[in-house]
Amino acid sequence: MSAPLLELDNIGKFYGNIIALQGVTTEVQAGKVTCVLGDNGAGKSTFIKILAGVHQHDAGTFSLEGREVRFDSPRQALDNGIAAVYQDLAMVPLMSVWRNFFLGSEPTKGVWPIEWIDTGKAKQIAKEEMAKMGIDIRDTEQPVGTLSGGERQSVAIARAVYFGAKVLILDEPTSALGVKQSGVVLRYIVEAAKRGLGVIFITHNPAHAYPVGDRFLILNRGKSMGNFAKEEITQPELTQLMAGGAELEQLQHELEAAVAGD
Repeated sequence: MSAPLLELDNIGKFYGNIIALQGVTTEVQAGKVTCVLGDNGAGKSTFIKILAGVHQHDAGTFSLEGREVRFDSPRQALDNGIAAVYQDLAMVPLMSVWRNFFLGSEPTKGVWPIEWIDTGKAKQIAKEEMAKMGIDIRDTEQPVGTLSGGERQSVAIARAVYFGAKVLILDEPTSALGVKQSGVVLRYIVEAAKRGLGVIFITHNPAHAYPVGDRFLILNRGKSMGNFAKEEITQPELTQLMAGGAELEQLQHELEAAVAGD
């Protein structure tokens, strides 16, 4: 197996006496999907922010393509090929699909200081790049707000791929979607990995993670509950670890008692 595209070893983040993240180790391979699972408060947001250059880690090592890195800003992370797609997607609903695809980085015509946007080329690129991901947008002039939640996610994913991402971080991309739209986004995740990206899929849903994941990192209250290759863990085991085995069993007992009481 080739060297990891991205590698985290014993990463920690602290705010005074508060442990936001501790002892987190995992890796991301090019062309593979690493899933990071945990409930609210598990440390997923802190994890994303360290990778995306919003925060710096206080312990451990963070390596990209074999060299240790520490990003001072999201721009620095992006310049190094790490793109984060957050839940709010950073899109302008009333603007067209192609304008949202470029957001200030449109191709231009002319020579500085007299330049203008090459609208035809921009529309063509947006349509072609989304088609490569298996996304058929009939009219790139339509407002992005008219797209479904899954389609908006697809625009954000295709945009990151086009602008040279090596590592794509997806923050809960299926959390607000129904079953069908979640399936659409999961397909786009697989397509991004097929195109050679290392994908980090942040989710609280083991049923979404397991079918597409190659590696699974489980977080609970800022600490790692395990870091497994797919062949090392089953979906029920993943669910059990994520929920906390003892807590889940206690909940099952309480539910059974409540039903029996009825």
